[in-house]
Amino acid sequence: MSRDLAPTTGVAGRYAAALFDLANEAGALETVEGELKALKASINASADLKDFLKSPVYDRADQINALTALAEKAGFGVLTTNFLKLVATNRRLFALEGMIRAFASLASAHRGEVSVEAVSAAAMSEDQVKALRLEIESMVGKAVNLETSVDPDLLGGLIVKIGSQMIDSSLRTKLNRLRTVMKEA
Repeated sequence: MSRDLAPTTGVAGRYAAALFDLANEAGALETVEGELKALKASINASADLKDFLKSPVYDRADQINALTALAEKAGFGVLTTNFLKLVATNRRLFALEGMIRAFASLASAHRGEVSVEAVSAAAMSEDQVKALRLEIESMVGKAVNLETSVDPDLLGGLIVKIGSQMIDSSLRTKLNRLRTVMKEA
Protein backbone atom coordinates (compact mmCIF):
# COMPACT_ATOMS: atom_id res chain seq x y z
CA MET A 1 0.00 0.00 0.00
CA SER A 2 1.05 3.58 -0.59
CA ARG A 3 1.07 4.44 3.09
CA ASP A 4 4.14 2.23 3.52
CA LEU A 5 6.07 4.20 0.92
CA ALA A 6 5.94 7.73 2.28
CA PRO A 7 4.19 9.61 5.05
CA THR A 8 0.83 10.96 3.93
CA THR A 9 -0.98 13.14 6.38
CA GLY A 10 -3.72 15.71 6.20
CA VAL A 11 -6.27 16.21 3.46
CA ALA A 12 -3.69 16.43 0.68
CA GLY A 13 -1.92 13.26 1.79
CA ARG A 14 -5.11 11.22 2.06
CA TYR A 15 -6.35 12.23 -1.38
CA ALA A 16 -2.92 11.67 -2.93
CA ALA A 17 -2.65 8.22 -1.32
CA ALA A 18 -6.08 7.24 -2.64
CA LEU A 19 -5.22 8.41 -6.16
CA PHE A 20 -1.86 6.66 -5.96
CA ASP A 21 -3.51 3.37 -4.97
CA LEU A 22 -6.04 3.64 -7.81
CA ALA A 23 -3.38 4.55 -10.38
CA ASN A 24 -1.11 1.74 -9.17
CA GLU A 25 -3.93 -0.82 -9.42
CA ALA A 26 -4.82 0.43 -12.91
CA GLY A 27 -1.18 0.38 -14.03
CA ALA A 28 -1.40 4.08 -14.81
CA LEU A 29 1.12 5.57 -12.36
CA GLU A 30 3.30 7.20 -15.02
CA THR A 31 0.29 8.56 -16.91
CA VAL A 32 -1.34 10.08 -13.84
CA GLU A 33 1.98 11.46 -12.62
CA GLY A 34 2.57 13.13 -15.99
CA GLU A 35 -0.93 14.59 -16.02
CA LEU A 36 -0.49 15.97 -12.51
CA LYS A 37 2.86 17.51 -13.49
CA ALA A 38 1.15 19.20 -16.43
CA LEU A 39 -1.59 20.44 -14.12
CA LYS A 40 0.99 21.79 -11.68
CA ALA A 41 2.72 23.63 -14.52
CA SER A 42 -0.63 25.15 -15.53
CA ILE A 43 -1.32 26.25 -11.97
CA ASN A 44 2.15 27.80 -11.66
CA ALA A 45 1.75 29.58 -15.01
CA SER A 46 -1.66 31.11 -14.26
CA ALA A 47 -2.33 33.38 -11.32
CA ASP A 48 -6.04 33.29 -12.22
CA LEU A 49 -6.15 29.50 -11.99
CA LYS A 50 -4.25 29.58 -8.68
CA ASP A 51 -6.74 32.14 -7.31
CA PHE A 52 -9.68 30.09 -8.62
CA LEU A 53 -8.49 26.98 -6.80
CA LYS A 54 -8.06 28.80 -3.49
CA SER A 55 -11.23 30.92 -3.65
CA PRO A 56 -14.32 29.80 -1.74
CA VAL A 57 -16.44 32.27 -3.75
CA TYR A 58 -17.13 29.90 -6.65
CA ASP A 59 -19.87 27.36 -6.18
CA ARG A 60 -19.35 23.65 -6.52
CA ALA A 61 -20.93 23.39 -9.98
CA ASP A 62 -18.68 26.13 -11.38
CA GLN A 63 -15.59 24.45 -9.96
CA ILE A 64 -16.56 21.03 -11.32
CA ASN A 65 -17.33 22.49 -14.76
CA ALA A 66 -14.09 24.47 -14.87
CA LEU A 67 -11.92 21.51 -13.86
CA THR A 68 -13.74 19.18 -16.25
CA ALA A 69 -13.11 21.64 -19.10
CA LEU A 70 -9.46 22.03 -18.05
CA ALA A 71 -8.95 18.26 -17.92
CA GLU A 72 -10.66 17.79 -21.28
CA LYS A 73 -8.59 20.52 -22.94
CA ALA A 74 -5.37 19.07 -21.46
CA GLY A 75 -6.31 15.58 -22.63
CA PHE A 76 -6.26 14.02 -19.18
CA GLY A 77 -7.36 10.42 -18.75
CA VAL A 78 -10.48 9.27 -16.95
CA LEU A 79 -8.69 8.60 -13.66
CA THR A 80 -7.20 12.10 -13.35
CA THR A 81 -10.38 13.78 -14.61
CA ASN A 82 -12.55 11.89 -12.11
CA PHE A 83 -10.07 12.70 -9.35
CA LEU A 84 -10.29 16.43 -10.14
CA LYS A 85 -14.10 16.23 -10.20
CA LEU A 86 -14.08 14.49 -6.82
CA VAL A 87 -11.77 17.10 -5.31
CA ALA A 88 -14.05 19.88 -6.63
CA THR A 89 -17.20 18.08 -5.46
CA ASN A 90 -15.76 17.74 -1.97
CA ARG A 91 -14.68 21.41 -1.98
CA ARG A 92 -10.99 20.55 -1.46
CA LEU A 93 -9.46 22.49 -4.35
CA PHE A 94 -7.54 24.64 -1.86
CA ALA A 95 -5.38 21.56 -1.17
CA LEU A 96 -4.89 20.48 -4.80
CA GLU A 97 -1.28 21.68 -5.04
CA GLY A 98 -0.44 19.76 -1.87
CA MET A 99 -2.14 16.68 -3.32
CA ILE A 100 0.02 16.94 -6.44
CA ARG A 101 3.19 17.24 -4.32
CA ALA A 102 2.17 14.30 -2.12
CA PHE A 103 1.38 12.15 -5.17
CA ALA A 104 4.80 12.96 -6.65
CA SER A 105 6.44 11.95 -3.36
CA LEU A 106 4.56 8.66 -3.29
CA ALA A 107 5.46 7.92 -6.90
CA SER A 108 9.13 8.74 -6.25
CA ALA A 109 9.20 6.53 -3.16
CA HIS A 110 7.56 3.74 -5.17
CA ARG A 111 10.41 3.96 -7.70
CA GLY A 112 13.02 4.09 -4.92
CA GLU A 113 13.79 7.76 -5.55
CA VAL A 114 13.93 10.71 -3.21
CA SER A 115 11.81 13.77 -4.04
CA VAL A 116 13.76 17.00 -3.79
CA GLU A 117 12.60 20.57 -4.37
CA ALA A 118 15.14 23.29 -5.10
CA VAL A 119 14.19 26.95 -5.17
CA SER A 120 16.68 29.43 -6.59
CA ALA A 121 16.72 33.19 -7.07
CA ALA A 122 17.25 32.81 -10.84
CA ALA A 123 16.65 30.01 -13.28
CA MET A 124 19.41 27.40 -13.15
CA SER A 125 21.12 26.13 -16.28
CA GLU A 126 20.93 22.45 -17.18
CA ASP A 127 24.54 22.01 -16.05
CA GLN A 128 23.74 23.56 -12.66
CA VAL A 129 20.67 21.34 -12.24
CA LYS A 130 22.72 18.27 -13.19
CA ALA A 131 25.48 19.21 -10.72
CA LEU A 132 22.94 19.82 -7.95
CA ARG A 133 21.23 16.47 -8.65
CA LEU A 134 24.56 14.63 -8.54
CA GLU A 135 25.54 16.33 -5.28
CA ILE A 136 22.22 15.46 -3.63
CA GLU A 137 22.38 11.86 -4.93
CA SER A 138 25.82 11.48 -3.35
CA MET A 139 24.42 12.85 -0.06
CA VAL A 140 21.34 10.63 0.13
CA GLY A 141 22.66 7.58 -1.71
CA LYS A 142 19.55 7.22 -3.89
CA ALA A 143 18.26 8.44 -7.23
CA VAL A 144 16.80 11.94 -6.96
CA ASN A 145 13.63 13.31 -8.51
CA LEU A 146 14.56 17.01 -8.57
CA GLU A 147 12.01 19.75 -9.15
CA THR A 148 13.29 23.28 -9.51
CA SER A 149 11.50 26.60 -9.23
CA VAL A 150 12.44 30.27 -9.12
CA ASP A 151 11.73 32.79 -6.35
CA PRO A 152 13.37 36.16 -7.09
CA ASP A 153 12.72 37.25 -3.50
CA LEU A 154 15.58 34.97 -2.39
CA LEU A 155 18.05 37.49 -3.91
CA GLY A 156 20.65 34.72 -4.34
CA GLY A 157 21.48 31.19 -3.23
CA LEU A 158 19.22 28.16 -2.89
CA ILE A 159 16.64 26.52 -0.69
CA VAL A 160 16.71 22.73 -1.02
CA LYS A 161 14.00 20.53 0.53
CA ILE A 162 14.76 16.83 0.88
CA GLY A 163 11.73 15.21 2.46
CA SER A 164 11.16 17.04 5.74
CA GLN A 165 14.71 18.46 5.81
CA MET A 166 15.34 21.96 4.46
CA ILE A 167 18.71 23.49 3.64
CA ASP A 168 18.37 27.25 3.29
CA SER A 169 21.44 28.99 1.89
CA SER A 170 19.54 31.91 0.39
CA LEU A 171 20.88 35.43 0.59
CA ARG A 172 17.53 36.60 1.99
CA THR A 173 17.88 34.29 5.00
CA LYS A 174 21.50 35.27 5.56
CA LEU A 175 20.56 38.97 5.50
CA ASN A 176 17.69 38.35 7.92
CA ARG A 177 20.08 36.57 10.32
CA LEU A 178 22.54 39.45 10.05
CA ARG A 179 19.73 41.94 10.72
CA THR A 180 18.74 39.97 13.85
CA VAL A 181 22.34 39.88 15.09
CA MET A 182 22.72 43.62 14.46
CA LYS A 183 19.54 44.37 16.45
CA GLU A 184 20.81 42.35 19.41
CA ALA A 185 24.18 44.16 19.44
